[in-house]
Amino acid sequence: CTLDSEVALRVGGDFFFDPQPGDFPVNLVLIAGGVGINPLFSILLHIADLHGYQESKGNRHKLGTAKLYYSAKNTSELLFKKNILGLMEAFPGKITCCFHVTQQRSQICKELQPHITGK
Repeated sequence: CTLDSEVALRVGGDFFFDPQPGDFPVNLVLIAGGVGINPLFSILLHIADLHGYQESKGNRHKLGTAKLYYSAKNTSELLFKKNILGLMEAFPGKITCCFHVTQQRSQICKELQPHITGK
């Protein structure tokens, strides 16, 4: 987003991301804490499926980027972290993530270090 950009926020409830062929591409910012990642991880998987299909078959979906901000007390509570790292590796620049830990006492593994903020 840039200064004065319009954004839409939704907290809780039933939500989904189901772009249709011909829709304008949108850039998603997904924000999760703890187990709140579950529905957002499903959205990330759907986006990855669409990107993969687009690359292999050239479908008509126009996709933007997806940026996930995911927070937990420590890295052991970051659910699906290896899967998320795999999505980022498979679709560089299209799916990105920034993990935030608030109470990490032990050393953070090297694989996660570039993507971790917080203590």
